[in-house]
Amino acid sequence: MTSPIPSDIYTPVTGKPGNTGSSTTKTTGDKSMGQDAFLKLLVAQLKYQDPTNPADGTAFLAQTAQFTQVEKLGQIAADQEHLLYGQMMLNAGSLIGRSVSYPGEDGEPVTGVVTSASFAGGSPTLRVGDVDVPMFAVTEIRRSA
Repeated sequence: MTSPIPSDIYTPVTGKPGNTGSSTTKTTGDKSMGQDAFLKLLVAQLKYQDPTNPADGTAFLAQTAQFTQVEKLGQIAADQEHLLYGQMMLNAGSLIGRSVSYPGEDGEPVTGVVTSASFAGGSPTLRVGDVDVPMFAVTEIRRSA
């Protein structure tokens, strides 16, 4: 005899069959399946399987391999983000002492020399004179005299 999966591991799907509503589902950060939830579900699957008809070993290995692949892709994405941040820091730092142009409040180009760069908020900001300019607003870069 098998026991039902505990409710802290499994949440039943609600809705009626043949529902003609939207066929897309949205996943929020709180409802996405993380590593702990996957492992709990996998353990529950093994714990509550029918001993006379055990789960297929290849399916178990395939699930584990897929989970490992998704986990590694997440690590690669995080590493890429760190590399991009480092590249932006280097690019902003290389502009110190250079003359840059950017659109002013009236839309006309303003030119000045970059005196410093900051990285608050994940986006590089250049200090030009007494004005903080987002690096992405720079339209021209020249060597200073």
